[in-house]
Amino acid sequence: MSLTEEFVRARLAEFIDVHTESNLLQAGAVKGIGVSGAKVSVELRLSYPAKRFGELLAEQVREHLLLSSEISAAVVDVSWVVHAHKVQKELTPMAGVKNIIAIASGKGGVGKSTTAANLALALASEGARVGVLDADIYGPSQVLMLGITTRAESKDGGYTLAPKLNYGLEMMSIGLMAADDTPMVLRGPMVTKALMEMLLQTQWGSSFATPGVEGSGGLDYLVIDLPPGTGDIQLTLCQRVPVSGALIVTTPQDLALLDAKKALKMFEKVEVPVLGIVENMATHICTICGHEEAIFGAGGGAKMAGEYHVALLGQLPLAMCIRAAADSGAPTVVSDPDSELAERYRMIARKTAARLGQSARNKAIAFPKIVIQNT
Repeated sequence: MSLTEEFVRARLAEFIDVHTESNLLQAGAVKGIGVSGAKVSVELRLSYPAKRFGELLAEQVREHLLLSSEISAAVVDVSWVVHAHKVQKELTPMAGVKNIIAIASGKGGVGKSTTAANLALALASEGARVGVLDADIYGPSQVLMLGITTRAESKDGGYTLAPKLNYGLEMMSIGLMAADDTPMVLRGPMVTKALMEMLLQTQWGSSFATPGVEGSGGLDYLVIDLPPGTGDIQLTLCQRVPVSGALIVTTPQDLALLDAKKALKMFEKVEVPVLGIVENMATHICTICGHEEAIFGAGGGAKMAGEYHVALLGQLPLAMCIRAAADSGAPTVVSDPDSELAERYRMIARKTAARLGQSARNKAIAFPKIVIQNT
């Protein structure tokens, strides 16, 4: 039997991408197939960043193809591209920002900000252009976690702000504009104003622009680290900011799940797709003996995911090294990139981006603008 493209396509349909949880054909990842005798060449293009993962995927697909006796040699090339995806009704993506991902928890103290920082760094490590907006006006923490030691700057007399760059990641926070011990004594309207000014006046993606090349720069993802609760900041985000998707961080504990469910329902009501749930502090790892124990309960994240028909993107342990790395200004993904914990963060980040990559694209990106609604 002579080898055909249809045969190769059928073999690729048997390979499941763990990030999209669908086969390569269903995910739209197969861009080209070449057949010459018993030799095969395959071009894959993923909808999520995979700079680190691409080589492993190429080898896995190649080995899968070579399981067929009809194929004597296979070459697999993997690339990726990030598109802008659909946002809430009457809103279009921001100029220079393809996708905004909101990370929420509903409840404080579940490790949301640490998770947000590591997931943003994980996306950047996979080759994406990523920014972080610390939306917690009263208790900003990203400045410390991302090791930023200088204040915010404006290069045009105060009309815009230049984001701070560290570890290949852009960041803006109210913490860049005040001393560490200065409280933000602001009422609701002023909090909303501060958020919108940081979002709209920051030159997102400017760090990645090529000098002299018009239109270069921009972000693939802007990760917004939301404060706990469902108050002014969350309402502003849902009603006035073009969000492509949301991520919910919780612990297995029933008390945390109560508030996490409220955050999830808030996004559902404003038609922001929830990309999945991350269960943080799923287990505690003893630094002395290595014993692992589910001190906050077990299965809470999976139960919530099943109840609301969303994905459980991953589970993270309560480990001292994660806390110590964040406090030192070098989160786990950059301080220990080859560790099993860093790979967990990268896996969750790729799954998040892959789920967003499977959603509808926003064709209005050719005419970028923001429509601000009165609320």
